[in-house]
Amino acid sequence: MPPVDPAARERTDKHDLILDAAIEVFAEKGFHHARISDIARRAGVADGTIYLYFRNKDDVLLTIFEEKMGILIAGVQAALEGVDDPLQKVRIFARYHFRQVEDHRALAEVLQIELRLSNKFLKEYRPEKLWEYLNVFANIVREGQERGVVRAELDPFVLMWAFFGALDEIAMQWVLAKRRDKFSLEATADTVADVFIRGMAEGGSIAGLPATVPHTVE
Repeated sequence: MPPVDPAARERTDKHDLILDAAIEVFAEKGFHHARISDIARRAGVADGTIYLYFRNKDDVLLTIFEEKMGILIAGVQAALEGVDDPLQKVRIFARYHFRQVEDHRALAEVLQIELRLSNKFLKEYRPEKLWEYLNVFANIVREGQERGVVRAELDPFVLMWAFFGALDEIAMQWVLAKRRDKFSLEATADTVADVFIRGMAEGGSIAGLPATVPHTVE
């Protein structure tokens, strides 16, 4: 293993520190009301330090999206690893998605709400990481079709957007809810999964699939 460059390690640490601080500040103040100085103060660095790592506030927000989506993709792929039944994978995907929302509430608020307020994200940015995440589900559909357990006439492109749309809207409602303790994301994940599994399954049934799949996502 090559020796660790202390300067490179410090740069990485500060980069991560700034991003973590930005997530908290954007969640608390909102993207448009947050200032670079607020992020610097929360991170414990000088204002000018932010500009050594990021061009501007939009760049900070887009970097949060890129890096956290990368972690999300790796996580869902790990959660699905070793699972044989494509229909079980649908449930595990839903559970994983909502577990991340629940465990990382500030990040969920930034990605669900604040990101949509960025004109740069909406008009100029190509969210390749989002497509990569959606394609994990599309590949589940294709695998199911190849194995004859998912209806062959269904379009994986349409299904991936329908599935993500359901997860995304429910996550938004959870983030905005005043009483989140009344809103079980784990139970909701199973409800969403059941609807899609029954709609996708060849013959419209889920024969051979247990009513619930053991909760293996951590």
